[in-house]
Amino acid sequence: MKKILIVDDEEKVRKLVEVTLSVGELEILHAATGDEALGVARETKPDLILLDVMMPGKLDGLDVCRILKKDPETKDIYIIMLTARGQQVDKENGLDAGADDYFVKPFSPMELMDKIDNILAE
Repeated sequence: MKKILIVDDEEKVRKLVEVTLSVGELEILHAATGDEALGVARETKPDLILLDVMMPGKLDGLDVCRILKKDPETKDIYIIMLTARGQQVDKENGLDAGADDYFVKPFSPMELMDKIDNILAE
């Protein structure tokens, strides 16, 4: 079973994304902070992480992305930044941090599902 980690400080956003993804056979994991995301990612090695940029605490999504992509144990996890930060510079910062893709909130659930289906099919 494929695993997806949803990282967002807003529970309602995590639930919305989970409902969007609940069509297939997926194990959905949650994290609300950068520190929690690192712990869950290292412990469970998800196939995909949907990662918000702006989160409370020491680590934001860009920090988490950089750390995971530098770690040989987690560097191959596909990371999609899923964030309200939609300026071109924000997208460039996300991709520079190692993100594999970048979606801006509000996002198209169908577009996100298509992207995830394609990633998990590989």
